[in-house]
Amino acid sequence: MADPVHHDYDAVVIGGGPAGTTVAILLAQAGQRVAVVEKARFPRRKVCGEFISATTWPLLRELGVADLLHRNAGPRIRRVGLYAGPARFSAAITTAPFGEADGGCAVGRDVLDTVLMARARSAGASVWQPWTLVGHGLEPEGHCCAVEERGSGRRRTLTARVLIAAHGSWESGPLPSQDFRGPPRPSDLLAFKGQFSGGHLPADLMPLLAFPGGYGGMVSAAGGRISLSCCIRRDQLAACRKRWPRHRAGDAVLAHLVAHCAGAAAALSGARLESSWLAAGPVRPGVRSFGSGSVFVVGNAAAEAHSLVAEGISMAIQSAALLSEQLATQRGNTLAPALLASWHSAYASAWRRKFLPRMHAAWLFAKIFTHPASTRLAVALVRRFPRLLALGARFSGKSASAGAGAAA
Repeated sequence: MADPVHHDYDAVVIGGGPAGTTVAILLAQAGQRVAVVEKARFPRRKVCGEFISATTWPLLRELGVADLLHRNAGPRIRRVGLYAGPARFSAAITTAPFGEADGGCAVGRDVLDTVLMARARSAGASVWQPWTLVGHGLEPEGHCCAVEERGSGRRRTLTARVLIAAHGSWESGPLPSQDFRGPPRPSDLLAFKGQFSGGHLPADLMPLLAFPGGYGGMVSAAGGRISLSCCIRRDQLAACRKRWPRHRAGDAVLAHLVAHCAGAAAALSGARLESSWLAAGPVRPGVRSFGSGSVFVVGNAAAEAHSLVAEGISMAIQSAALLSEQLATQRGNTLAPALLASWHSAYASAWRRKFLPRMHAAWLFAKIFTHPASTRLAVALVRRFPRLLALGARFSGKSASAGAGAAA
């Protein structure tokens, strides 16, 4: 029997990444009829630092996916570090009160996204994958979302009282929250990601990598691999391509990184790049929009921090939980403008209280560690006051309290 042309829901979620699937799971558990529209087939590789902070694992346990993710995760991260020029420092992260079982670690997006989507489906959400949103309108009965199946071209209309934009920050589309592209700028940050085997990064250490015109991070992933993610200014990338004309973009960035960061060079000495580099961008950090009326925006679509604090996944999942606290009561209620406004206000206020300190810390760290002069000053301060690394980890959202610093 053919599917009906129209499908009616309490909420339609556009985007099946960590933010979209988290809010779908929580709303479905609250008894709502939820649809998730995701254009990509899973599993998929994606530009992402992969690290999930200790502060997020209790929520993943509540979602019912923590044990499965832990079995496919890298080792627990107990130290943060700073690799800049010849300098190498590390400091312990205090994970209490989250405990040994829920320490921060890396989970590949191919695993994380697949597990969360499967959990959304088992919780009762209707999963439209691989379908893409091709049209959107607001009618008296609610949002009308025209979706198209990739490959077959079949089309359906999904209607819902609430629309949740969880589409990330990379691609344009028919929603107002997807109209964010601007002209290229020399200061644009372009993101690269590669995975390496045979490296020498201490399993419990996640260092920040500082180099002229960019920043990055490394973390031990499942299977003994090292996951390297970095952002570099557009003008600096052009200079790298000119210096290493025979290199592809990712290889030129890597050559620039190891030339200016002895710690990264040592960790990747003898390592082999697995598969190909991933690239995306531009990354334009900042607070964008939380939506209006019956449209709510979550995850990177709402706001994005500089990735050097490695909090992107955690912010996406935690912000989805904040939104679901407001929307979980919608079923059966009349969505009057005053009620919607109160939900928006509560969601935005909770978001700012929880995440603005991380956003400010990430902005400050990015300003410091992309310029050689300020990086040298920061290295001198960390050498004199090693606790600064642990304090930085705390302010970026990785722990409840700061740990003691030590030389690497």
